Amino acid sequence: MKKILIFILVLFVSGCTVVRIDTTSIDTIINVVLVNDNNLYNHVGSGYKYYIPRGVSYIDTNNLNDKLYSNGDYYYLYVDVIGYTNAVKLDYEVKDNVYYYREIKQEDGFDSDGYLEITEREDGLYYLKFLYNYAKIETIVEKKNLNSAVLNSAYILSTIKFNTDVIDLMLDDDYFTNKEEQYNVFSKKEDSDNGFGTQDNS
Repeated sequence: MKKILIFILVLFVSGCTVVRIDTTSIDTIINVVLVNDNNLYNHVGSGYKYYIPRGVSYIDTNNLNDKLYSNGDYYYLYVDVIGYTNAVKLDYEVKDNVYYYREIKQEDGFDSDGYLEITEREDGLYYLKFLYNYAKIETIVEKKNLNSAVLNSAYILSTIKFNTDVIDLMLDDDYFTNKEEQYNVFSKKEDSDNGFGTQDNS
């Protein structure tokens, strides 16, 4: 009985700690979320998988473009399997007059190169383009949703994992080549392998 009480006391004292992210700072969101080695996933696409955070809903996929939704905003995710396969290096020039820009480099401790660019539009909305881990998220949000959009995007991009075997199959021209074979549905019954040919009554 004494051991059980000690065990319960240890649980209460040491317990699991919850790490809260300071979402008031875009830099802090990037620094905390992108450096965590997270293997969570709850969505699988063609050659990739990733984690969709709570509050974000999956809508649809068109090729390698996923459409997501959160808090009145649509997120468009593009996964670059070609760039991943060929280990393409990021080449980007900073635009003038952006609301926020940050370059993300492996040499600073991140797993991949990338950048976050936020531009204020003339209508008062903010265009967010976040590229990281051979994937890109674009969205247009109000200022009040800006930090949550960065947080959601950072979670999604940082959890993308590629399946090289599936990608190799997708990129193999011979694998997806259609082999055409000619069929004559009006041939004589005895000439038809499937028995559905019509007989020639002439």
